[in-house]
Amino acid sequence: MKINNQKIGRDYPPYIIAEMSANHNGSIETAFKLIDEAKKAGASAVKIQTYTQDTITINSKNSEFKIIGGLWDGRYLYDLYKEGSLPWDWHKDIFAYAQEKEITIFSSPFDFSAVDLLEEINTPAYKIASFELVDIPLIKYVASTGKPMILSTGMANKNEIQEAIEAAQSSGCDDLALLHCVSGYPTPAGEYNLRTIEDMINTFGLTVGLSDHTLDNFTAYSSIALGASIIEKHFALNPADGGLDSEFSLNPAQLKELCYGSRLAWDSLGKVDYSCKSSEAGNIKFRRSLYAVKDIKAGEKFTKENIRSIRPGYGIEPKFFEDILGKRSLVDIKSETAIKRSFFEK
Repeated sequence: MKINNQKIGRDYPPYIIAEMSANHNGSIETAFKLIDEAKKAGASAVKIQTYTQDTITINSKNSEFKIIGGLWDGRYLYDLYKEGSLPWDWHKDIFAYAQEKEITIFSSPFDFSAVDLLEEINTPAYKIASFELVDIPLIKYVASTGKPMILSTGMANKNEIQEAIEAAQSSGCDDLALLHCVSGYPTPAGEYNLRTIEDMINTFGLTVGLSDHTLDNFTAYSSIALGASIIEKHFALNPADGGLDSEFSLNPAQLKELCYGSRLAWDSLGKVDYSCKSSEAGNIKFRRSLYAVKDIKAGEKFTKENIRSIRPGYGIEPKFFEDILGKRSLVDIKSETAIKRSFFEK
């Protein structure tokens, strides 16, 4: 797939998405600084979230609207989303700022009105959050824009993922990718089951990446080896300052490490290649080969006592050791001399 003409897939360096989420902490200046840091770190894109408390839930104190356990224990959904939302009148300025800094920016919409807003400011792509993967009407509405779309799959089973894919593709989305995700905040690395990425690639035939909610970068690096082409990770200016998402967010230095390490992991995959590499060419001479370890007279037999397999590799290969034993030398050979084929063959 492509976003802003940047190709994304296993044949290209990992596409790193720096997720701002609620880490703007209610300040547009902080949002601008997050864009700056994402650019400095080498991220491919910054992502925001487009919702209001009224477009994502209702103001209810019913127990069903109260979070029990986890990072936001005791919070009501309406209050949580009111605190975390990025004001809609900031969107145009934030998109313009990112474009000025020459870094791609796009968003996760949470209802039709969010899509309409993002279309007004010409977002280059969309991401459907894991919790919205079952909102088939929303997926179809986003797909109708014809823009690239990334579907996050936290909590979803295979059938739900397939339904979301079919909804997107049947409604006009040709550039589609999936993110393997575990919707825990944070998520233990052991729950990520990264082998699922390979299965997703084989099952759905799409570009697949990772939405990573672990507390370090090791899971992300590992996912590259299994075929992940996109890495999404939350980041904050300083997680120690607090905020709704701070406890599972990277700081700018860690984001830089993620960008570097993910691309290095991808680069190390290379291609199937059994040839001698340029970095090892100079070491071939330090392989083992056959050497005289005693003086050998012409006509004297080669024995286990007068030749040995040792380093370096200027003589014939050790695989000929048994063949040479018992043959007579055609020349005088001094100890410490590499054995050549001409010493025993006319």
